[in-house]
Amino acid sequence: MLQVKAGNLDKMGLLFERYHRPLFGFLFHMTGQTESSEDMVQTVFYRMLKYRHTFTGDGEFRSWMYHLARNVLADQAKQTKRTANQASVTELAERIGGGVTADEQLHQEQDRDMLHQALARLSNDYREVLILSRFQELKYEEIARILNLTEGAVKVRVHRAMNELRRVYLTIETGRKAHEL
Repeated sequence: MLQVKAGNLDKMGLLFERYHRPLFGFLFHMTGQTESSEDMVQTVFYRMLKYRHTFTGDGEFRSWMYHLARNVLADQAKQTKRTANQASVTELAERIGGGVTADEQLHQEQDRDMLHQALARLSNDYREVLILSRFQELKYEEIARILNLTEGAVKVRVHRAMNELRRVYLTIETGRKAHEL
């Protein structure tokens, strides 16, 4: 990015190749909308070019990129007056893993659906910190820079988000079991 900042705009293609997939994953997990997420990826890279003079190189490029992505998300939410809502069931399925028998597969699909529902019910702050830490696998230090928080505050937020996710998941599971009876 420092080379792009210095005027070597050809390096932007290399940055796009390296980072468009993880950036899309973050945006998609936050919105649940494929087309909108693809558009926002383009917007983030456009803003990288437009605001390249603000990149200092002091922190990691990814932190700066996710900071821009959060701004794009906020702009999108204002523009459409909708809140981000769903994470990809397919992505969650990849995290849970595959089953062997048909019964196990059905159980895992139900678990994925409940996890999807629970994640969708979290506040944007909790969903965002879980996506950055668990799905994007960013370090707490990076997340702290992105969210403009201390590393300790990020740890607390992740802990609280996991507890809330667990609580919501168990509520959904209990409701499902009661409905089956």
